[in-house]
Amino acid sequence: MTDSVTSRPDPVHIADRLPFLLRRNLVLRGVRAFFDARGYLEVETPYAVPTPGEEVHLKVFATERTGADGSRQKLWLHTSPEFAMKRIVAATGLPVYQLARVWRNAEGSRLHAHEFTMLEWYRPGATLDGLMDETETLLRAVLPPVVRMGGDDIGIAAPFERLTVAEAFRCHVGVDILANEGDAPALARAAGCALRNGETWEDLFFRLMMAHVEPYIGRTCPTFLTHWPASQAALARRDPADPRVALRFELYAGGIELANAFEELTDSTEQRQRFVTDRARRLASYPHEAGLDWPVDEAFLAALDSLPPCAGIALGFDRLVMLAAGTGRIADVQWLGEG
Repeated sequence: MTDSVTSRPDPVHIADRLPFLLRRNLVLRGVRAFFDARGYLEVETPYAVPTPGEEVHLKVFATERTGADGSRQKLWLHTSPEFAMKRIVAATGLPVYQLARVWRNAEGSRLHAHEFTMLEWYRPGATLDGLMDETETLLRAVLPPVVRMGGDDIGIAAPFERLTVAEAFRCHVGVDILANEGDAPALARAAGCALRNGETWEDLFFRLMMAHVEPYIGRTCPTFLTHWPASQAALARRDPADPRVALRFELYAGGIELANAFEELTDSTEQRQRFVTDRARRLASYPHEAGLDWPVDEAFLAALDSLPPCAGIALGFDRLVMLAAGTGRIADVQWLGEG
């Protein structure tokens, strides 16, 4: 006996999304062809790792490995393959890329999924400018000349915009963001806004970024937002010409943050100190959450001094496919999306 009530099709039903998924396969083949032709080595690194990353605000998935002898080891699903891939570059000196599954807990929206695919690549000898050139070339190779997203027609064939964070804040917020780095009250006064209870300089920086910068960049062509304040360096090295900023860029297109890239820091002492600072901030920011303390990745730090000068980038592959397919939902381009 069949139910007389016919339910509506699941909004992420595979058959409904097949055109998007076929486009995903086309982009996937194009990406691999691009890197293979440029002499990159495709690599695979573990997903369950002792150290998932050191980002302050990313939430992680915990798991456990049981040995044949019954021993147990706490592991996490990585938020990025960055540490492992840099170890490979340090050991081989070769350019490498990976299409890796990554996991980030407590996320979920039309642009976010708990599990998604990250395209990362690292090229020895590349500078930040060289990496921007290569990223432009990749997007032109796998996207149509014009993509449509959120009502915008975004030109891929024309040169991408390159805009420093300082220029973006001067233009869209009307403040000199580097003049008051670390001073939240001064930034609030300069921006003409009220400082919220407990709001740090970093909190206000990103509030202004999301409200006044991100909505206005990458609308007619993709935008590289470059030279971030030094406090936002993460794993990037500082600019020798201006130590107030780090050699980092993010790429925006059609209201989507598509990629994050660094001219890589190769000083293990400085990187260790950044990890110590970030771990302290993470524990202070989320004092009531368990499981936020994991071992420092000593293998990564040991390899860092052998890492040749290089640049690397993490690009959201699902978001790249969204641009190619012209859809505003990440679930549309995942075979079994979360909905």
